[in-house]
Amino acid sequence: MNKFWIILFHTYTSKLKTKSFIVTTLITAALVIGLTNFQTIIEMFDKGDNDKKIAVIDETGELYPQFKQHFTSFSDKLAVEQFAGTVEEAKSKVSVGEYSGLLELSYDQEQLPKGVFTAQSITDSQSYSQLEQGLQQLKVTLATAKFGLTTEQVNQLYVPVTFEKVALEEDAKTEEELNQARGLVYILLFVIYFAVIMYASMIAMEVATEKSSRVMEILISSVSPIKLMFGKILGIALLSITQFAFILTLGYLSLKLNSTSGGEGIFSFFGFLDVPITTFIYAIVFFILGYLLFATLAAFLGSLVSRIEDVQQMITPMTLLIVIAFMIAMFGLGKPEAPFITVTSFIPFFAPMIMFLRVGMLNIPFWEISLSLGLLVVTIVLLAVFGARVYRGGVLMYGKTTSFKDIKKALQLTKKE
Repeated sequence: MNKFWIILFHTYTSKLKTKSFIVTTLITAALVIGLTNFQTIIEMFDKGDNDKKIAVIDETGELYPQFKQHFTSFSDKLAVEQFAGTVEEAKSKVSVGEYSGLLELSYDQEQLPKGVFTAQSITDSQSYSQLEQGLQQLKVTLATAKFGLTTEQVNQLYVPVTFEKVALEEDAKTEEELNQARGLVYILLFVIYFAVIMYASMIAMEVATEKSSRVMEILISSVSPIKLMFGKILGIALLSITQFAFILTLGYLSLKLNSTSGGEGIFSFFGFLDVPITTFIYAIVFFILGYLLFATLAAFLGSLVSRIEDVQQMITPMTLLIVIAFMIAMFGLGKPEAPFITVTSFIPFFAPMIMFLRVGMLNIPFWEISLSLGLLVVTIVLLAVFGARVYRGGVLMYGKTTSFKDIKKALQLTKKE
């Protein structure tokens, strides 16, 4: 057993000290801090936008005062200013940057307001959308007066229709609970997806690197393949926990500094306070099992290659399985009760994402969760046993790896020992 722990901690410490791991961790941490301060960063760069002014030429001589009143009621970063000169003079001032744009107000055939917006370019959708909104409010005001409608009647027209949703199923989630669960599941699906792809690839690369240096021949003669394979798998798992803990701690502290939720922390920030604790527990369980499944698969696939350059080609089918599971899960966020989602949630290679999706969004029988977990555990055990046999023979194979037929060769080498 001592050899197993030696391999585990050697894998952990050797990868922890690599420049690639340190750089990746720092870049990811910087991205997390950037995302949690995204609004602050945008506001910092938008400070210059507060000085934007739009020249307004009122061809009617009547619309500008009312338009400005409506516009300033909702826009605080964009100012309008009546221009007394001609349209050509206003356009020349827009060209030299004195104004950000020009709005020409006039009447249409129904004697209701219309506008023409002119700017150097129309890429700033926020500016002309705000102008259009102000003009729309002015049009509504004038139209109601023209047709003899009272303010109360107009307000009644804009009141949203009453539409209630009632679930007959007992203990069914409310719409608010579903939205919270959907948001949490969406985030955790991304975590599972990227973690499995990144760390499974790391395991395959680690095995291929040691094999290419012929270190594996010494290790395999003194340590059983199961200990060697799972020593590397759990060593990388420990590495992933370290990386996640560092990144999540920074993200949490950054959110806490920018959040007004006080002591409620990150869960309040994302609106997850009402999500059942069981959802988080299932997230951890499915994440661990999903990692073990694909890590075991990656380990013995990595043992089949002799060159580091061939690793990505060999693990491509595994990566496609993860991508397919992720795409199905994204579809399932909108229709978690679809028969296709139910069936695929019991397929071991898809279960870590899709069954977790169903658990997070639906009230499903416990036997379905148990069956999916059972199938997942059995698959991991079978894959570990089979993988250990392939691993033992695969690490002794050298030369260009061309196809998955090399698995048969690896098994034959194992029998000869």
